[in-house]
Amino acid sequence: MASSTSLPPLILVDGSSYLYRAFHALPPLTTSRGQPTGAIKGVLNMLKSLIKTWPDSPMGVVFDAKGPTFRDALFAEYKSHRPPMPDDLRSQIEPLHACVKALGLPLLCVEGVEADDVIGTLARQAAANGRDVIISTGDKDMAQLVCPHVSLVNTMTGSHLDEAGVKEKYGIGPELIIDFLALMGDKSDNIPGVPGIGEKTALALLQGIGGLDDLYARLDEIAQLDFRGAKTTGKKLEEHKDQAYLSYQLATIKTDCALDVTTDDLDIAHPDRKALQTLYTELEFKSWLAELLSGEGQESAPTTSAVNPTTQPPDETHYTTLLTQHELDQWLNKLRQAGCFALDTETTSLNYMQAELVGLSFAVQAGEAAYLPLAHDYPGVPEQLDRQAVLQQLQPLLEDPSIGKIGQNLKYDMSVLARYGITLRGIRSDTMLESYVLNSTATRHDMDSLALKYLGHKTVSFEDIAGKGAKQLTFDQIELEQASFYAAEDADITLRLHQTLAPQVQAAGRLQQVLEQLEIPLLSLLSKIERNGVKIDVLHLQRHSQEMARRILELEAEAHQLAGRACNLGSPKQLAEILFDEQKLPVIKKTPKGAPSTAEAILEELALDFPLPKIIMEHRGLSKLRNTYTDKLPQLVEPTTGRVHTSYHQAVTATGRLSSSDPNLQNIPIRSEEGRRIRQAFIAEPGYQLVAADYSQIELRIMAHLSGDEGLLKAFAEGLDIHRATAAEVFGTTPDQVTADQRRNAKAINFGLIYGMSAFGLSRQLHIDPGQAKLYIEKYFERYPGVRRYMDATRSQAAEQGYVETLAGRRLYLPEIRSSNFNQRQAAERTAINAPMQGTAADIMKAAMLAVDQWLEASGLDACIIMQVHDELVFEVKADQVDALIQGIKPCMEQAAQLHVPLLVEASSGSNWDEAH
Repeated sequence: MASSTSLPPLILVDGSSYLYRAFHALPPLTTSRGQPTGAIKGVLNMLKSLIKTWPDSPMGVVFDAKGPTFRDALFAEYKSHRPPMPDDLRSQIEPLHACVKALGLPLLCVEGVEADDVIGTLARQAAANGRDVIISTGDKDMAQLVCPHVSLVNTMTGSHLDEAGVKEKYGIGPELIIDFLALMGDKSDNIPGVPGIGEKTALALLQGIGGLDDLYARLDEIAQLDFRGAKTTGKKLEEHKDQAYLSYQLATIKTDCALDVTTDDLDIAHPDRKALQTLYTELEFKSWLAELLSGEGQESAPTTSAVNPTTQPPDETHYTTLLTQHELDQWLNKLRQAGCFALDTETTSLNYMQAELVGLSFAVQAGEAAYLPLAHDYPGVPEQLDRQAVLQQLQPLLEDPSIGKIGQNLKYDMSVLARYGITLRGIRSDTMLESYVLNSTATRHDMDSLALKYLGHKTVSFEDIAGKGAKQLTFDQIELEQASFYAAEDADITLRLHQTLAPQVQAAGRLQQVLEQLEIPLLSLLSKIERNGVKIDVLHLQRHSQEMARRILELEAEAHQLAGRACNLGSPKQLAEILFDEQKLPVIKKTPKGAPSTAEAILEELALDFPLPKIIMEHRGLSKLRNTYTDKLPQLVEPTTGRVHTSYHQAVTATGRLSSSDPNLQNIPIRSEEGRRIRQAFIAEPGYQLVAADYSQIELRIMAHLSGDEGLLKAFAEGLDIHRATAAEVFGTTPDQVTADQRRNAKAINFGLIYGMSAFGLSRQLHIDPGQAKLYIEKYFERYPGVRRYMDATRSQAAEQGYVETLAGRRLYLPEIRSSNFNQRQAAERTAINAPMQGTAADIMKAAMLAVDQWLEASGLDACIIMQVHDELVFEVKADQVDALIQGIKPCMEQAAQLHVPLLVEASSGSNWDEAH
């Protein structure tokens, strides 16, 4: 027969081996709907690696079929000790098979035999024809198949075994691997082997005499071999001869299976791009989906067109650039007649206070969009319409509340248009908020991510047309042809996303109400609050920063003295060397790479007993405050207003709470002296005061409402100090006898249970024995049994439906609530308990903000909201109107929700934020 050695090797993949290994070795992943995907991703990664390494090779991917095999008939206990396949793994088999087929790879599952037998048969066929075979596996049994034409590769370890490699690794050649397994057995498959013979004895026998047949022909020579127990080994073999040969049969890979395919049938087909797109979307493999849609990666079919067709939006598109008054007039009529359209602005900056308007894009129906350029500036740019004249024509349309506008992060567009005197009205929806309300944790909520997830479409990114880094162009510098397609696509995709997401939101519980009554109205208010900004005392911050710099240097010197040498306190590696290698402090936790951790929580625990970690903690805290606030805040002052303008984010946190950036107002400490001094830099204009209105213990009140616990309801109804009341219950005393320490402990219990804190966590926080902490928690539940019932019911409900809800109907999905991984499941259960409280508090705050704003508009007071932080609203108000403001806003906030306990708002004023709080 002619040799085939010039051909690329045949690749045979042990899919079942890799499936199990990926499941147990890799971090568990799940989609936003709770579908496990970690093993799928691990196996596909391996397959992609093989395709990349041997791009011209035929390949077959082999999995075990369902049902018994011939080995079960030989030995009833074969693999019988194995536990049932975990549900989290079982659910990944079908989608993995679908992905393998969609990649164009032949997939084989043959009943009655194992994947090893199918691979062995195909490997022998190819080797007999002189063709090289590479078996991709992590299974040592496969070493018996290695021969001059067959080798093994393990992509998870990078090892490659030929005949010499097998001998080096196992101490015997491939021809003795079956004998090796027959003697020592194989625990993973429940192959019995010979009792009393382990790996070392088996190797000594095989190396000293030979295989099973030779051993039984020369039993009397075994006693003369030089290994421990040689004198009794012959007798063991003689007594268990039948078991040894049964084990030999069980360990032998069949190489003569009756198959419907031959090695000639294993050519890789063209990938099914449509099927891959569907699968990658469902499994939320975003990077692979992006590669697929952009024409990158090995799944992609080659294309000869200058513009890859997958960069076009789905279906037929008609994009227009509006350069003449006639074209603009036509589109103005279209927009009016449409009654609702998608809108997007293109600008020179992401900073809404500095962004110059470069153009606007509109979409009236899927595939029909236009870009209106107004301020492109580069050599050879076509003549554009006058920006101011066009905005005057657009203003009535944009301010008309009867004509609906849809956008993606419309808060930004609203703020930009406000710089040109246009108040955007008629906001019908925002696709970022639709996606966020639908499932806050399913994906990032930027347009590119949403297009991938919900439309299976790869958009043209800003970097695609503007470049990266220091040389990145601003939008006004981008050539009109590229800019026009990019901008029109933004509007088109926004409209398509709305058409996809809106029905899903409407169909899911009360999410439509959450979107329409809270999130959409709030975006306009947040735009206004952001533009209001807050005045900063720059000199105060500079003085504070200098003082902190001096203290940081003092702490550095103290730390070096305690360490016995100079070191970089910002280097985890150097700190670990000093703390754990040199000072021999106990290692509490290690990093994923195995190094002792110097994370904040670890240092905090060590600081209880050792001085150096305490110094490091203070140094870190001050350095962070200085870098984040005292040094940075003055740089954030907007020159045109003399104020700092943060950005509020509605679609970041999982629970519905607002977050902020540049500056992050949520992270300024309130209890430390340094944090309070930073708050003192937030000041009112001359003649004005700041008012801070703060919900008192809102999450505990929500807990009382949700749990219906009589003790908690009574305590809040009577206006008791809840921490003192809890201390009295837990410690068996009267409220007036509660000590400061007992109240502090009760406060830790009250808030700890809301966040799902364990007895161990409580013990660490209170610095008490875990047993004592457990006793505190048990006493708490004895006194407040409704809380335990609520927690138990919430866990059960979350596991049953996969999500929890706030009082307003906002959902938080918990994909890991049914995970077989205990730690993941427990974390999801903690979230399930906390999210309804934290999310309800967020919903109440949003409702309160809208109510307060409405009251302010009607009040005629010279006052405005300037900040929202946690459970607090901060106002700037004319000094002589402070009392009127407080009297008006308190009922608005306290009546924002109807609970079984009263909501209480505390409000006070001052010349700066610290005084007002």
